[in-house]
Amino acid sequence: MFESLSKKLERAFKNLRGQGKLTEKNMKDGLQEIRMALLEADVNYKVVKQFIADVQERALGQEVLASLQPGQVIVKIVHDELVKIMGGGNAPLRLSQTPPTIIMMVGLQGQGKTTTAGKLAMHLKKQGRHPLLVGADVYRPAAIKQLEVVAEQAGVESFSLGPQADPVDICLMARGEAQMRNCDVIILDTAGRLHVDEEMMSEVRRIQSQMHPHEILFVANAMTGQDAVTSAKQFHENLPLTGVVLTQMDGDARGGAAISLIQVTGCPIKFVGTGEKLDALQAFHPQRMADQILGMGDIVSLVEQAQQVVDREQAIEFQKKARKASWDLEDFLQQMQQVKKMGNLGDLVKKIPGMSSMLGDQEFDMDELKYTEAIIYSMTKKERQNPKIINGNRRLRIADGSGTSVQDVNRLLKDFEKMKKMMKQMMKGGKRGGRRLLRMPGM
Repeated sequence: MFESLSKKLERAFKNLRGQGKLTEKNMKDGLQEIRMALLEADVNYKVVKQFIADVQERALGQEVLASLQPGQVIVKIVHDELVKIMGGGNAPLRLSQTPPTIIMMVGLQGQGKTTTAGKLAMHLKKQGRHPLLVGADVYRPAAIKQLEVVAEQAGVESFSLGPQADPVDICLMARGEAQMRNCDVIILDTAGRLHVDEEMMSEVRRIQSQMHPHEILFVANAMTGQDAVTSAKQFHENLPLTGVVLTQMDGDARGGAAISLIQVTGCPIKFVGTGEKLDALQAFHPQRMADQILGMGDIVSLVEQAQQVVDREQAIEFQKKARKASWDLEDFLQQMQQVKKMGNLGDLVKKIPGMSSMLGDQEFDMDELKYTEAIIYSMTKKERQNPKIINGNRRLRIADGSGTSVQDVNRLLKDFEKMKKMMKQMMKGGKRGGRRLLRMPGM
């Protein structure tokens, strides 16, 4: 996400940093580049206009013009203003002190409400809650069945009265079901609807008036850009929305919806969907998003992801071995599998501060990891533990077993030895070799 915007802003900042002294003239040129970058990222034009005015007011202050590093100061100002227009801080879910908490999911058709309801249920389950997913979409074929499947995958309870029942009755009956099943959160998955469909909007207003939800979350696809912002605004005029969930944020390289939404609708973004799996839901943090947009990384989110999937004891043991360069291919395979659980390698690397500028436009091919795994799996335990015993015949056997070539096996073994040396250097505090290390298959 934000890849396109990040690159354009970086170009604008590079031009500003190249100025020996900052003047009103080159400042305005730089702001024009930032304005174009935001508009091309599909940020609402009124938001861009206000944003540039706020940045300009702060940037043309005497402290900036007299600064020895004006380019850095501009980056800081842009960062602060981005955080401000995206809400300033995280807006957590409002959970009732007297269960059950009722969360109502609304939005247009095809925006991912049912899957998002499942993701939210899994998110709450990890926090020790016991959610009940309620299928109140009786119009879309197989919607209730989909909800049941999603609930099963998430490991949570589900409830519905079937496609013939009234959605309001389904939601009302869910209260009793939640009490009987000891569920402390009710997530209502309502049908997709257009704001101009008065009959459907009347139905969702009846659900709202009968259930008095603590949260009414509008689910929108980030890839629809300003259409998502417009739809959220129109729904907010009909329903008292408390927040927005943006789906498919990982597929939107522009990110305009996330930047515009709060300013246009007045509703905070509470979560963003970052993948198809049910655990791919993240709380929205404006500070972290601004860091990512400006290429500063997001080490906090990276650590949180690691804490969820990485075996702490294995990680500590690997660290000890890495310092001595005594790790083998079994250790490498183990670590590679841990990293794969965290998601796309390229996205992970970009969360490390400074790494985006180091790597430039380099892409990471996740398929390459599969070949690396296949080669290592085709080795015997002794070969993994001591790669030096792998002679010509063994390499031929490993290549045949993994569906690769002897050259691929040779490359892996050669890169592995280089990797051990570079890792040892990095663990001792050296920076040399970092870029080469990340270019290697499997890293």
